[in-house]
Amino acid sequence: MRRRGRGLLAGLALLASGAALAAPAACPALLDRKLPRLQDEQPQDLCRYAGKVLLVVNTASRCGYTPQFEQLEALQQRYASRGLVVIGVPSHDFRQELASREAIASFCQSTYGVRFPMLGPLSVRGSQADPFYQELARRGGGAPSWNFHKYLIARDGSTVQGVSTRVEPMDPGFVTQLEKLLDAKRD
Repeated sequence: MRRRGRGLLAGLALLASGAALAAPAACPALLDRKLPRLQDEQPQDLCRYAGKVLLVVNTASRCGYTPQFEQLEALQQRYASRGLVVIGVPSHDFRQELASREAIASFCQSTYGVRFPMLGPLSVRGSQADPFYQELARRGGGAPSWNFHKYLIARDGSTVQGVSTRVEPMDPGFVTQLEKLLDAKRD
């Protein structure tokens, strides 16, 4: 108990002395938004991922590319310690997603062991696209033309690279591209 008290007092003394503490990464405009979480629709502040390399993927449960979930989870596990966050975004824009949030969440977890963050279903293309996806499309070379289109977002949130559905997450060229972003100097 005394140790904890000393730590707290030392921390307060440090603050009082004006010593600089590590500031959280500034939130880039692209991430300055809240979107619902798949499991419970609670708003998720995307600013929490500022300073991370993001891989945002529009997903679907009934698509020929759905097995990419396994590789996406493997990437998340392999590179999380280096600052990668994979974010799945279910979308029914191509008519291949399950009908309810609960069914999507259950499918992703039980079939592919998905543990990376999943947002609630969003429209990802056309005039109905969510503003987040409109901005990704503007910065990353266009809107998804199918499920499992990928956007790589640099740590500073200013660079967005669109990657085709056909490029698998473990494709050596894609992994090289991802590693370059992970290795880029952190601000």
